[in-house]
Amino acid sequence: MLTAPPPSPAVRCETAGAEPFAVMEDSAPPGLHYLQTPGLGTLLTPGMLAVGDALADAYAQGRFVCVLGDAGVGKTFAVHTAARRFGELLPLDFRAQPAPADLRAALHCALDLRGEAPADPGAADTLIRRALAIKPRIVVVEDAHRLSASCFEYLRFLHDDLPQGLCVTLIAATRGERSLRAQRMLATRTAHWLSIWPLTCDQVPKVLPALHPVWQSVPPDDLKALDARIAGGKLRRWAVLTHHTQRALAAAGASIPVRDLLHTVADRLDGGRWP
Repeated sequence: MLTAPPPSPAVRCETAGAEPFAVMEDSAPPGLHYLQTPGLGTLLTPGMLAVGDALADAYAQGRFVCVLGDAGVGKTFAVHTAARRFGELLPLDFRAQPAPADLRAALHCALDLRGEAPADPGAADTLIRRALAIKPRIVVVEDAHRLSASCFEYLRFLHDDLPQGLCVTLIAATRGERSLRAQRMLATRTAHWLSIWPLTCDQVPKVLPALHPVWQSVPPDDLKALDARIAGGKLRRWAVLTHHTQRALAAAGASIPVRDLLHTVADRLDGGRWP
């Protein structure tokens, strides 16, 4: 991780000094949770805390942040939750193998510019650069390891063209780190490289009761067994488990997920047997 001066007080993360796995009072919007599962808390996981601090730093400096991790560990959730505290978020949505033209079109849409993106690259860039120069933004690129070298060069062009720089958050799978590291332009423009990891077996029974009330009455050993079988420490999978457990409780007219009910939910998800 590259060292950098501390962020200014105006953008310092509001969660500084918070304990890991505390529940944020200012919870994320329900739509940000996977499956929009009602009742899920926004936990200050170590990954969330690290992303918040790194993003505050990169936003203050107008630099890149690379967030790596396996699917389901909460990379996107952490970035979106932290980013909304600092500035306007510009998530880019494009096709599987994007070209610079796709980035231009995605930025045109994210910036809510009028009409269709101009076909002429120079005209499109003029509109995008003017909009980005108005105020600091946070550009978020999912699956950044899929970007071509020309796409990275386009992001470099935007970053270097703006006097204040440009905060760009690149989210990628762990296996994509090599392709990101191969982009020489990132070496001097990236404030932080972060890796987010799944929950450990010992963390699961401490975290889940805070994640959702439905898990507060479940014995720790059952939570560990359910995690080993279904979730693997990934909060997205626990959102799925919470969603299906709530539905099973409603169907059974019950309020507490007893072991047999959890057995049934697990069978529906993977068709295996309870360990």
